Amino acid sequence: MTEAPLPTRKRTEREKILQSKFFEHLAAQSDLMDKISAQLLTVELAIPGLYAALLKLVRGDKAIIAMSTATTLAFLCWMAALTLTLLSLLPRRYIVDVSLMKQAPGKMDEAIGIEDFFLRTAVYKRNLIFIASGLFFAGVVCALFI
Repeated sequence: MTEAPLPTRKRTEREKILQSKFFEHLAAQSDLMDKISAQLLTVELAIPGLYAALLKLVRGDKAIIAMSTATTLAFLCWMAALTLTLLSLLPRRYIVDVSLMKQAPGKMDEAIGIEDFFLRTAVYKRNLIFIASGLFFAGVVCALFI
């Protein structure tokens, strides 16, 4: 039984534009994660500073925080969140085979394809940002009990 070839046609302009936008979106995900990290970094630096300033305003010259478990946990969570956010902004080195668009799943330890590079970078940054956000929120909750 012989199979007939599948009919083909040229891609339309609309299809070319959609495909181009898809790949632009895929490549821009890492940049989006960098922008989110920068915003999160701003918040992570501002909140502890505001907390200390408000404490000084409310308590005056006697603005001393007693070292309790909540205090320790709050500042540890804030420091861990800050560290993870900074790590998400640092570049990582990947071995990329530029002749491949997507590497076979079994060969990922050798080199990754171009599409894999963009996806791995974005997923790595997203995971760090997600954990950092959770830790920062936990620090805020702990600060409420000080």
